[in-house]
Amino acid sequence: MNNQKIAEILNELRERKSLIHNITNEVVTNFTANGLLSLGAAPVMAHAKEEVEDMTSNAQALILNIGTLDENKVKSMVLAGKAANEKGIPVVFDPVGAGATPYRTKVARNMMDKIAVTVLRGNAAEISHMIGQQWEIRGVEAGETGGNKVDLAKNAAKQFNTTVVITGKEDVVSNGTSTYLVENGHEMLSKITGAGCLLSAVIGAFISTEKDLLTGTVAALATYGIAAERAMTRGGEKGPGSFQIEFLNQLNNINSEIIAKHLLVKEV
Repeated sequence: MNNQKIAEILNELRERKSLIHNITNEVVTNFTANGLLSLGAAPVMAHAKEEVEDMTSNAQALILNIGTLDENKVKSMVLAGKAANEKGIPVVFDPVGAGATPYRTKVARNMMDKIAVTVLRGNAAEISHMIGQQWEIRGVEAGETGGNKVDLAKNAAKQFNTTVVITGKEDVVSNGTSTYLVENGHEMLSKITGAGCLLSAVIGAFISTEKDLLTGTVAALATYGIAAERAMTRGGEKGPGSFQIEFLNQLNNINSEIIAKHLLVKEV
């Protein structure tokens, strides 16, 4: 994988100003929109079933996030997902809390059956429950205990025939054949609500520009992680509140030179 190419995708994203349609967790809507704006993309957060197909058709990527579930939102997600599939628009699916309740797990698995998902992003417990394993989960948060994340990502990618991202202390990206480890990031991301949800949207923004899914996804993870590292050294060490604000600043301020200098990616 070409490190310089990874670093330069951000420039292409900002030049294009990709429209990213998010049907997402109500808890994180504002943070997700501000994060995408800071990065250089254009967010839209429509979820009424009467308009999601039209909105998706005008977007460059679709993000589906089941953090706050209800029947109407699930219907909207399916309609939007199918519209994206018809137009060849990439779909990122974030199965928030899969495994926490039988209903949530069923919805997440049904979504994979009904929609051709381009990238599936979750933590280890969520992805494990998607493929029928039983890693630890509590509420909609999850630990990383239970097994090897690299093997889990490969198995999930093969089972769903898609690109899988498992995020945590280190992020794993796999299409079932090639697998990469991204080591950029900071643990303070786990102290702010919606860090993972925003990351799913950022992945969508990057793959709307870069058609090589592995390269685009790795670039999104590295950019996000480096911004978090920089936020911690520029006021974020004061605590989660300061970190969240500075993180948005660093998503705005990061550039290809910074990414190339601090990139920590390896094939595994």
